[in-house]
Amino acid sequence: MGQSQILSQLRKQGLVVVIRGEDREEGLKASQACIEGGITAIEVAYTNPEAGLIITELCESYKEHPDVLIGAGTVLDVVTARQAIMAGASYVVSPSFHEEVAAICHLYAIPYIPGCMTLTEMTTALEAGCEMIKLFPGSAFGPSYLSAIKSPLPQVSIMVTGGVNLKTVSDWFGAGADAVGIGGEFNKLAAQGEFDQIKSIASQYVDVIT
Repeated sequence: MGQSQILSQLRKQGLVVVIRGEDREEGLKASQACIEGGITAIEVAYTNPEAGLIITELCESYKEHPDVLIGAGTVLDVVTARQAIMAGASYVVSPSFHEEVAAICHLYAIPYIPGCMTLTEMTTALEAGCEMIKLFPGSAFGPSYLSAIKSPLPQVSIMVTGGVNLKTVSDWFGAGADAVGIGGEFNKLAAQGEFDQIKSIASQYVDVIT
C-alpha cells in the first residue's frame, strides 16, 4: 500500500494501540490480544528494546491480513526511523516533529505522523509533506482544542494520542479526530500478563466507535 492508502486505512479503522512492553514476548502478546479484540492498527514503540523484532514478527504473522497495519512509535531519530522501515513498519510515529525523519520516511514512501502541539508545529509538519499529524499529548488540551485547530486548518488530518480512554474517545471523534491513539491501560495490563483483559477492552473500544 502507498502512503495515502495506509493513512486512509488508519482513518477507516480509527483506533491505534501504542504497544510498549519490556521485551519481545510482552510486546507480541499484547499486540496479538489487541488484534484479536478487533483493533488492527498497532504502533510498536521503540521504548521496547526489541521493537524491531516485534514489528518484523507481526508483519510476517499477519501478512495475509491487509487490515492489520503494523507501525513504529516513539521514533526519535533518523537511524531508528530507517531501522523501523527495514523491519517492515507501515507507518512511523514520533512524539515530536523531526525534519530528517520526515525526509527518510517520504524517501521510502512511508507515512510519517509527528507529534505536534501548536499551529506552528503543525504547519511546519504539513509543509514537510506529513499527511497526518499526531496531537500529543491530548490530555494537555481537550476536544475543544481540536475543534479550534480545525477552524484555521480544516485540511489537517489529526490522530489524538495521550489521555484518550473509553469515556472520552467519542468526544475526540466528535471534535474532528481522524484517529485516536490509545495504550496506557493496555500496557499496564500487559505488564501484569492480563492479555485476555486486553482483548476484552479492545473489543469495547471497537463497539464504542462503530
